[in-house]
Amino acid sequence: MAVIRSDRPLDWRQVAAVAAGAAFELSSDARARIAAAHVLVEQIVERGIRAYGVNTGVGALCDVIVSPSEQRALSRNILMSHAVGVGAPLGVAETRAIIVAAVNNFAHGHSGIRLVVAERLVALLGADCLPEVPAFGSVGYLSHMAHIALVCIGEGHARYRGERISGREALQRLGLEPLVLEAKEGLSLINGTPCVTGLAALALARAERLLDWSDAVAAMSFENLRGQLAAFDAESLALRISPGLNLVGQRMRGALADSGILAAAIGQHTQDPLSMRTIPHVHGAARDVLTATAEVVNRELASITDNPIVAGTPEAPRVYSQAHAVGASIALAMDSLATAIAQVAAMAERRLDRLVNPLVSGLPAFLAEPGGTCSGFMIAQYTAASLVAQNRRLAMPASLDGGITSGLQEDHLCHATPAALKALEIIDNAGRIVAIELLAAAQAYDLQTIDAPRAPYTDSLWRSVRSLVQTYRDDRPLADDMALAFHMIADSAPPPLPTPGKLRPVDASALEDTGYAAAGSANHAAAAHVPDAAVGGLKTAA
Repeated sequence: MAVIRSDRPLDWRQVAAVAAGAAFELSSDARARIAAAHVLVEQIVERGIRAYGVNTGVGALCDVIVSPSEQRALSRNILMSHAVGVGAPLGVAETRAIIVAAVNNFAHGHSGIRLVVAERLVALLGADCLPEVPAFGSVGYLSHMAHIALVCIGEGHARYRGERISGREALQRLGLEPLVLEAKEGLSLINGTPCVTGLAALALARAERLLDWSDAVAAMSFENLRGQLAAFDAESLALRISPGLNLVGQRMRGALADSGILAAAIGQHTQDPLSMRTIPHVHGAARDVLTATAEVVNRELASITDNPIVAGTPEAPRVYSQAHAVGASIALAMDSLATAIAQVAAMAERRLDRLVNPLVSGLPAFLAEPGGTCSGFMIAQYTAASLVAQNRRLAMPASLDGGITSGLQEDHLCHATPAALKALEIIDNAGRIVAIELLAAAQAYDLQTIDAPRAPYTDSLWRSVRSLVQTYRDDRPLADDMALAFHMIADSAPPPLPTPGKLRPVDASALEDTGYAAAGSANHAAAAHVPDAAVGGLKTAA
């Protein structure tokens, strides 16, 4: 089903859907708004109304007047001089996300480009003929969109059906002619915050999926380490006001419902280590940050972020030259999301360390085959620790980097796009850390010394892992298993969690009848709670 930009702006989920390959269309009213804004630019040019980037230079050249005969050259030259990206190209999803966010901005009806320019970008999306966009070189938003726009005029490079071709050849294969840009179109194509907004929408989608997996994998580790379910008691968690915390608590109760392993462990400890009992607090805090970030990204998608903005009527056109293209709020939001995900991943590594450490796990050292010839997951934990450290370095706020460009004209920089790019990198690193924890948790189940059943949900996860990789015995490179687990996390959602029913006290005598005697005092057993049998389902985001 196609995503349609209508009279309402796109939201982040729609941008992420197009990034993932969904078709995209402009409604008739969106087309009308784009066309009407171009009429305003025509009137501005005809009447000689001074407008930044329309009949003046850009940046520090904003006071240099450009004659009508030079305005086409200005638009083309802006693309040429601003296409300064370096490094490896962005991926397919990243490029699609930026393009659809740009068209969404044009469809507000305040940019002033011709409809054919927006349609050209939509055509590139539809044909999956994507411009080659170097990832680095932007302090704000300019270079990425410049590389995208180059293909519209037959310059630059594109990737079409796996082949790298010139921008001109790409248009030829689509049966299109290179565009000749009119006044303001060069500036409109590189301006605003579509670059960071598109990348941010993608980061939200990936972070949401990662958090769902983090809950599920944390439940496996918690069960293997025989944690105390009282940490997830609904009444207790409700005393702390946090939607995310209480949602994660509910998810943990659902994932661990009817666990024989945890039933047998009731009362063995007064309280568990923080990496286990603060799963709702840390994962929940990250979910609260995700919600706040989503609000910022949706506001950005609903905002006009051009400079200048054209408004008014053909009879009385107006030009607003301001700083709406500066993405301060979304830069701060991306820095915040990056830090939140980095913290979730750091705690996952701590649980992983507990799984492989025989001093606390009650399992064979490093989850390895006995005898000393096998290292098991010893060095996989090193990898996770390395990625945690890398995330810590990446989590330094880009929004504070600052800098001065364009001859002192642009003397405050928010680095919004770099903030989004490093957030995406942190999310990928976090996915790899959680993937290692997933493998280790599955291995721990294979080596469990307690004769008790897993929770139905965690058992289904264990079976999913074992359908992908077998128990590890130092018989193959562990990196291959780690790559498979990472793609499992990055490319699909975890199974839907059961919805926990009403909490009921644990009956210690019933546990004894089933052969799973609860250790510890009767007072501990009576105070602990486990969920009733799970019913229904709780949808997780894709």
